[in-house]
Amino acid sequence: PEVKFPGIDIELGKVLHASEAVTVPGPLPPSGTARSVQRFTEIWDKGKAAVIVSESTVTDPHGKVLWTTKRSIFARGEGGFGGERGPSTSVAAPDRAPDYEIDVPVLPQQALLYRLCGDRNPLHSDPGFAAAAGFDRPILHGLCTYGMTCKALVDTLLDADVTRVGGYGARFAGVVFPGETIRVSAWKDGDRYIGVVTAPSRDDAVVLSDVELTPV
Repeated sequence: PEVKFPGIDIELGKVLHASEAVTVPGPLPPSGTARSVQRFTEIWDKGKAAVIVSESTVTDPHGKVLWTTKRSIFARGEGGFGGERGPSTSVAAPDRAPDYEIDVPVLPQQALLYRLCGDRNPLHSDPGFAAAAGFDRPILHGLCTYGMTCKALVDTLLDADVTRVGGYGARFAGVVFPGETIRVSAWKDGDRYIGVVTAPSRDDAVVLSDVELTPV
């Protein structure tokens, strides 16, 4: 199977989600119609892989921006085409103990539940496909980890009020296996919170880095 975009063909087993960020300029309506426009903005040559960056803008029927997203995917085996390597940016955590630590259990069937959102990538459900991609067993969708982290932060830091989220982003630094517990560590940094997510049962392996939550 392949992920297909206009003019871009990539083998699904070689693709990993690299980063995701969303900006919400105001409260979202509870119902209505929206239009999403996606464009590919950058392709970086990392040698043995390529990083493909895209941006999406979602508007209401009157053209008002509801939210924007910026994401990147890491395509193994697609580099070496002579392009620029691209920037290396990171969100540095303060040199002190976290202000908050939140443990979030992941259900053993979490990846199968998340498939109901429409992401049927067999990397998250088929043991044979996962093994061919280099994993011992199916891994959790990166966006599921991303969403669970956002919920944990909003519940803890923003009194569970999602309308206070102005921006949220993270870099996918490692994998999460269904059935384990992830730990969200967060620091207050001016008018934002920054953080990192680890897997305590695997020597605190980092699964999300450059986590950034900006309240409004």
